Amino acid sequence: MASPPPPGLPARPASAEVGEIERALSRITYLGTRARQHERLMALAGVPLDRAAVALLRQVADCEPPRLGELANRLGVEPSHVTRTVQQLQKSGYVTRVPDPDDRRAQRIQLTEAGRQAIARVREAGARGMQLALSDWDPEELRQLATLFHRMVDDFLAHSVDDEPDGTAAPADDV
Repeated sequence: MASPPPPGLPARPASAEVGEIERALSRITYLGTRARQHERLMALAGVPLDRAAVALLRQVADCEPPRLGELANRLGVEPSHVTRTVQQLQKSGYVTRVPDPDDRRAQRIQLTEAGRQAIARVREAGARGMQLALSDWDPEELRQLATLFHRMVDDFLAHSVDDEPDGTAAPADDV
């Protein structure tokens, strides 16, 4: 007799198509998170940051200016990890802390001009590498892929609930 699925998972097995998507995403995640790949990307971008710092800068750039707790939640890590990374980025001049207009006791993390330039260079280097890898695709295929990826991420976020009591969406990246 088969054991029941873990809580929060559907009772039915995933379709073959969904299984193939999961395998493809696992492969691309692995390729994108290899240390050598990160080092190459940072060299191309001219940005001397580790993976945790880049992930945090990306989050700040996408939802600027977040609170430390929001960053920790979005990245799926303990607040202490975010605090250490923010301190390193602050020392390096990539971020600054600003008062939260809604609660003067709290602080938000904001990119400095150096931080905006760094993340722009990282994104440009990544996009150029992707352009090279996808150079044989026609523009319509690329538009379809981009549309479907955004739809998939939106659906993942809509169906992903963290263990937090407030029901906040689960993280999209790891630090």
